[in-house]
Amino acid sequence: MRARRDVRTLAVALGCVAAASLAACGNDGEVNDELQVVADPSAASPARAPEPTATPEGTVFGADQGAVTDLATDQETGTLAVAVTDPPRVLLYDLADLAGLQGDEPGRPTTVELPAPAGDLTASQGTLLASVPGADVLARIALPSGSLDTTDVRGGPTGAAVLGDRTLVSLRERRGVAVVEDGRVTTTVEGGLNSADDVVVAGGEPVVLDRLRTAVFAVDLDEQEVGEGLRAGQGATNVATDDFGRVFVADIRRGGLLAFSTDPLMLRQRYPVPGGPYDLAHDPERDLLWVTLTARNEVVGFDVRGGEPRERHRYPTVRQPDSVTVEPRTGQVVVGSATGEGVQVITP
Repeated sequence: MRARRDVRTLAVALGCVAAASLAACGNDGEVNDELQVVADPSAASPARAPEPTATPEGTVFGADQGAVTDLATDQETGTLAVAVTDPPRVLLYDLADLAGLQGDEPGRPTTVELPAPAGDLTASQGTLLASVPGADVLARIALPSGSLDTTDVRGGPTGAAVLGDRTLVSLRERRGVAVVEDGRVTTTVEGGLNSADDVVVAGGEPVVLDRLRTAVFAVDLDEQEVGEGLRAGQGATNVATDDFGRVFVADIRRGGLLAFSTDPLMLRQRYPVPGGPYDLAHDPERDLLWVTLTARNEVVGFDVRGGEPRERHRYPTVRQPDSVTVEPRTGQVVVGSATGEGVQVITP
């Protein structure tokens, strides 16, 4: 295991915005946020991608499988998981079959049928968690076999993260985070959110993304409350974490990448990334953060080891690259097309 390095306070680059603490709930249960500039906010969405003007880098396969909603890789079992919509299912590929692809299709995937499209995939130590908001369930898929178990999680599950023996599930409609233990919901932490669109664990600290308020919030499981919150740009879309307790957020409306530390939650940097940054994936072996640019049909790899991100790679992608994942052992980057134009494998 690599030595854990001190994370330096990152210098603010080219137009840093100040992050202010967000207000909690009023007596009527509604959120009173002085920084909320509109009465009826809308969640940020991916930029509509133009027709591709460049051939996608690497190999593209699976153009007949439907739109991709998310991707995940599990290093322990060497599995790539691809969530598609038509019909809703998760396709499990052996990552070894993707090595050295030269325009060919990989081996036949294991197919796991879902009751509705998966909104988010999270892989952890041989298990794939798939949030299925349309069916109010969290799917737990054993890798690589594809054995399926589901847990009823009411409130529109949107994302999941593992913290010890507990699974945390963000709930968009209930505006909170459910705690699942032994296959059932044991508690739900609510309050202070307009929406709960994803949850991650960084440095042992749970953090929830609120797209409507374009903010991130700490979650105190011991006190069962949503804690401090910070504005995350003007259009927060997706989050990723690294091994050093940092939370990265893509801001599509301002075209930026934000970095937060946890315990306490603090904005460390806003770095300009034009082109509609949307999804994020972190490669822990190379400290590369991969960012899809939906307005340009591109994916960019930033070295995030230093005081500010440094661009190391930039590749043309399939149209509408709304999802990305990375396989740490090989460094392979996998991009999914939300318009049904396939799965792209890039070897930097």
